[in-house]
Amino acid sequence: MKQLSIFQTVLLAVFGALAVAGVLIFAFAIGGSTSTSLGPVQIWGTLDATAFSAVLQHLAENDPSLAQVTYIQKDPATFDSDVTKALASGTGPDLILISQDYAYKDSPEIVPIPPTAMSRTQFQNTFIDAANPFVSSSGALAIPLLADPLVLYWNKDLLASAGFSRPPAYWGELPAIAQKVNVQDSSGALSKSAIDLGTYSNVDHAKNILATLIMQAGGSITGFDSSGHLISTIVPKGSTASGAAQNALSFFTEFANPSLSTYSWSSAQPDAQQAFTAGDLALYIGYASEEPAILRGNSNLNFGESLLPQASSTTLLSSARVWGLAATRGSKNPSAAITVAAALATPANAAAFSTAFGIPSARRDVLSAAAAKGIPQQLVSSDDLCKGVDPAVCSAQVAETWVDPDPAATDGIFQAMIDNTTSGAMLVTEALQRADQQLSQLLNSTQPSS
Repeated sequence: MKQLSIFQTVLLAVFGALAVAGVLIFAFAIGGSTSTSLGPVQIWGTLDATAFSAVLQHLAENDPSLAQVTYIQKDPATFDSDVTKALASGTGPDLILISQDYAYKDSPEIVPIPPTAMSRTQFQNTFIDAANPFVSSSGALAIPLLADPLVLYWNKDLLASAGFSRPPAYWGELPAIAQKVNVQDSSGALSKSAIDLGTYSNVDHAKNILATLIMQAGGSITGFDSSGHLISTIVPKGSTASGAAQNALSFFTEFANPSLSTYSWSSAQPDAQQAFTAGDLALYIGYASEEPAILRGNSNLNFGESLLPQASSTTLLSSARVWGLAATRGSKNPSAAITVAAALATPANAAAFSTAFGIPSARRDVLSAAAAKGIPQQLVSSDDLCKGVDPAVCSAQVAETWVDPDPAATDGIFQAMIDNTTSGAMLVTEALQRADQQLSQLLNSTQPSS
């Protein structure tokens, strides 16, 4: 079984090493001293309140200026509407903890940190690439705090029984694994599966997995034109990467095709994480933060984590959800809110939050320090692409993402793209053209002011 304490032990060591570096990253722009209280600053988010508040309490004991900073956990299902309603009524929070995929959609409600305070170059040198959607033409929309990368969970026993001693490093290895691991009964129903690819409804994070495959193939989902407008690039005009999305969608959906030897997944399967926890799925693509839930579901499961399989050995690329602190336009004290956000994201404090939540920091320096510590070599296969670095840390370091105009709306676009392909209702090229058109229409109706 994977040892849960490894990552946290590494980060605790990093926290100690960086404790002397607690300098406000925006001190030169904000000015003033943090020796006295900044006043009440309320943070709303969807992450666990116990862990977040514990770190706040510890930090306030050493920095009295943070004594009146509080955190309130909200329901993810209603978070966006709760914030909008509260800000409209003048009772909203000073800071919101949002993921990068909501940065574009929520930008009208955010007070950006202007480029004069932190330039795009400074931001990108401080934080991982997956945090880039927080950067807008008006400045930084949020100060990144935590990164939750996609990783590959692998059932050691299932793979070993099929003759594999390690997880796949490259997607090209999957067909051989699928042919050895998959087990079907007389009716063709799968009782053991190699990997959770092919469908949408029961594949956790299907949109982000497919988007990552597209980016690994050299393509993209959205991009900015010469006028600074966000446009769809699923089917880029006249680009040599035009086949990237086609290759990615074809590969993703082939695992749901019963006529192929790689057939591993169907809409009749249970939820992917549930199947993995039950020991019926060899390879599960999930976020690093899911490890405790998997352990709670089956404490006897013999599993490990690794970097997502790669398209080739030339470039490593994963994906991550990045959590950042954004000052709201409804804050009664936006200067204090930004100061608090900056204080919480210093190297030492960012490392403390990382340790509390058991996922990597969004800061490059904290990740580099954690990577330098490494993990016990016996837990890493000799040909592991992360070369002895904790898979979550490694994945965060090479994570990229894309500017999502509206996560709920793009969920529907990706679902239709996948379902139309697996059902045979459309050819891969037709499904991609439809998705590109739908995303373009969405973007034409959602161009924020920032």
